[in-house]
Amino acid sequence: MSAKPFNAFAMAQAQFDRAADLLGLDQATRDLLRYPMREYHFSLPVRMDDGSVKVFRGFRVQHNDARGPGKGGIRFHPQETIDTVRALAMWMTWKCAVVNLPLGGSKGGVICEPHNLSQRELEGLCRAWVRQISRDVGPVLDVPAPDVMTSAQHMLWMLDEYEWIHRGHYPGFITGKPVGMGGSLGRTEATGYGVVFTVREALKELGIRPQDTWASVQGFGNVAQYAIELLQQIGAKVVCVSCWDQEDQKAYCFRRGAGVDLAQLRAITDRFGSINKRKAGELGYEVLPGEVWIEQDVDILIPAALENSITGDNVGRISARVKLIAEGANGPTTLEADHVLKERGVFVIPDFLANAGGVTCSYLEQVQSNMNYYWEKDEVLSKLDVMMTSAFLDVRETAKKRKLYMRDAAYIIAIARVAQACRDRGWV
Repeated sequence: MSAKPFNAFAMAQAQFDRAADLLGLDQATRDLLRYPMREYHFSLPVRMDDGSVKVFRGFRVQHNDARGPGKGGIRFHPQETIDTVRALAMWMTWKCAVVNLPLGGSKGGVICEPHNLSQRELEGLCRAWVRQISRDVGPVLDVPAPDVMTSAQHMLWMLDEYEWIHRGHYPGFITGKPVGMGGSLGRTEATGYGVVFTVREALKELGIRPQDTWASVQGFGNVAQYAIELLQQIGAKVVCVSCWDQEDQKAYCFRRGAGVDLAQLRAITDRFGSINKRKAGELGYEVLPGEVWIEQDVDILIPAALENSITGDNVGRISARVKLIAEGANGPTTLEADHVLKERGVFVIPDFLANAGGVTCSYLEQVQSNMNYYWEKDEVLSKLDVMMTSAFLDVRETAKKRKLYMRDAAYIIAIARVAQACRDRGWV
């Protein structure tokens, strides 16, 4: 019998159902929060470099905006599905709520392979996406941002198209913009640094010094690189990194017992986060199959790639030494694997808390853009540290008080805040 295909939205709903039971939510509130409030599907015709027209499929899902304008990234990915976008939009709602941001949750996506598109074709795709959704997004409605395989340049093309349509300057329409064009200092580092701010606090709870820890990281994109950077700054040793190899269409691990040299690896990495395996081997790294990142004899695991990375099939390969898992990616742990981790007593910092640094800094960028006044980098990162630390401590206190797993505590806080906003507005 073949395995049932992974469905991110079904997983997100199951996670919600568990928290709703713990909270004792009424049926109307469950029905409202279990599904998106609205979603958009559209076709995106783009003139290709060879003169032909190719039609792409695009989405925008607005899960809930009771607490404020929608907020969520736009990802370009060949395996994008509407159910993945629905799940990510729901997780964004909880993510904004757990950090207590006055925002709701949204997500967007386009089914495409960016590696195979020229810069001019990517620009056409970005502008086509905005043209389809421009009436239903904006600074006070729904604020997009970068996500998987989208960048500051994509955001600027989108902003330019939005401003052309609406005949004005609206830098608060989108975040993740280039610095100097309404972007915030510190935004590049924010998600990875946010992960490590929560790791730092968790290690305090566990009574472990960062200097005594080893870590293995899945992914080498923006989140993973800056998580590694700050981990090394606080004294941890990162001994293994995995990433996707576009040329071979498979993942590889790069391991070095003395610890990875981040600057070295960055120097041999392309713009999509793929490390050159030949050059890595010459620099003394073991080049291993991608899945062995999870088997490393380390204290900390950070899945910072895509969803569905820790599953019932591989959770048993996690070393007994692992004390802490910080979910840098969205939805990296399936329900079956999560149950095993809970039984083993592994301290898990759930995704929508661990990786909330990105949306927190996006909120700070949005505030700066709307008031046309920008802060220095140290001020941005200081605000980010305070907000992430406060959110972690709220969740940890709830977990201790109610004797809950960290994921359950985070869900209870987030869903209770959104449910209360819906009740206060008279929606339920």
